[in-house]
Amino acid sequence: MTTQVASTNPAETGWIPAEQFIGGQWREGRSEKVLTDTNPFTGQDLLTMRQASREDLHEAYTAAAEAQKQWAAQPPAARRKVIERAAQILDERRDEIIAWLAAESGSTVLKSNIEVDSAIAITRESATFPHRVSGRILDSDVPGKEARVYRGPLGVVGVISPWNFPLHLSERSVAPALALGNAVVLKPASDTPVTGGLILAKVFEEAGLPAGVLSVVVGSGSEIGDAFVEHPVPKLISFTGSTPVGKNVGALAASGATLKHVALELGGNGPFVVLADADVDQAVRAAAMGKFLHQGQICMAINRIIVEAPVYDEFVEKFAAHVRGIKAGDPTDPQNVVGPIINAGQLEGLQEKIRLAQEEGARLVVEGSVDGQVLSPYVFADVTNDMELAREEIFGPIAGIQRADDAEHALALANDTDLGLSSAVFTSDLDRGVEFAKRMRAGMTHVNDITVQDESHIAFGGEKNSGLGRFNGEWALEEFTTDHTITVQRTPREYPI
Repeated sequence: MTTQVASTNPAETGWIPAEQFIGGQWREGRSEKVLTDTNPFTGQDLLTMRQASREDLHEAYTAAAEAQKQWAAQPPAARRKVIERAAQILDERRDEIIAWLAAESGSTVLKSNIEVDSAIAITRESATFPHRVSGRILDSDVPGKEARVYRGPLGVVGVISPWNFPLHLSERSVAPALALGNAVVLKPASDTPVTGGLILAKVFEEAGLPAGVLSVVVGSGSEIGDAFVEHPVPKLISFTGSTPVGKNVGALAASGATLKHVALELGGNGPFVVLADADVDQAVRAAAMGKFLHQGQICMAINRIIVEAPVYDEFVEKFAAHVRGIKAGDPTDPQNVVGPIINAGQLEGLQEKIRLAQEEGARLVVEGSVDGQVLSPYVFADVTNDMELAREEIFGPIAGIQRADDAEHALALANDTDLGLSSAVFTSDLDRGVEFAKRMRAGMTHVNDITVQDESHIAFGGEKNSGLGRFNGEWALEEFTTDHTITVQRTPREYPI
């Protein structure tokens, strides 16, 4: 059974089939489970599709393993041409993709454009990778020996992507993996099967990618989640999502017959530090952008605003005033910055965080409201590091502000977490800012800017429980390839035995 709802929605264009894409074929899944893809703002059903079974997953991996051999043997220019064409199609289809991002993930116009631009950028960066792979020739201490290190694709890469930035966070792994000669099997989040997977299947199909090199399996984690990681074919699992699930992915990747590489981009608890000499007005604007973009549903989002005591009251007053002017509602209205929460379960969890923050003694300075699945911004002041707003990733439009006695106290508060993805510090003294940033225990720290940063040529990744590995640029070249050492003994060697 494959049906699409006959209401006004992006599925009506017919560009994206409501089917699995396996081995170069669009077809129904074999699972007994049916997925209904729903608009989080209107509640409208966008499409329904039968989900993938373990048999479908095995077929996708088997097709990938076979197709990868010929794909890797293609000249670099041939692979580059396909990736460049994919970037062009993403650009040409921008309006359709933005409509899908709004309808499926609740993305506002601002966020949708940022996401499409990011996906295009990483695709264009990846198109340069086929000509950037290089090996090395090394001198050996053994007379007459030459040592060569060849670099080539890993083979097949499994990609599991999240629902918050579905297009970009899928493409960030898919495009470089393909460009470097790997085949890919992609499992998008069930909340965003189209923007996280099926759109990319269609884009690369139209770009001329050979059949089987990319498959997209849409299935429930309970049915194919563990099998996706444990299957013997993939050599690397690239996962973006929560820390608890990421830890399980890492454990599963190490538990099979052969060890797998893992690239894990996990949760964040991003500190945004405002020192006493900072431009408070600029810090307020930055904090609002970094906190409320996409309803705060970003791993890099500002999670804790830490303000040095001399400017604390001023910051709280100005930030509250600024946030009260933020518009929330229909994500297709360009005036709205905050759209709907992705699903009812996430909304319930956020409402519980609001209740607990008040119970724990945080001071409510901006009270939002709930309208359907739209949660307008909440701001709490006088948050302490023992409160849940500071201890846990919020992943919603709720801001907590903490007072720091001085800069050293601010640093201690910032580092008091087992997560370490993105962070920021505001100060008028850039050298001081850099020295402060170097002591923040995170994979990324930004001086006088927001925590939400992802450029296609700059290393992206976390420390501590925020992940393993780095994405983008030269770092992606490392993640999606492997080294093969080959030595050549040019003259007969003397052996002691």
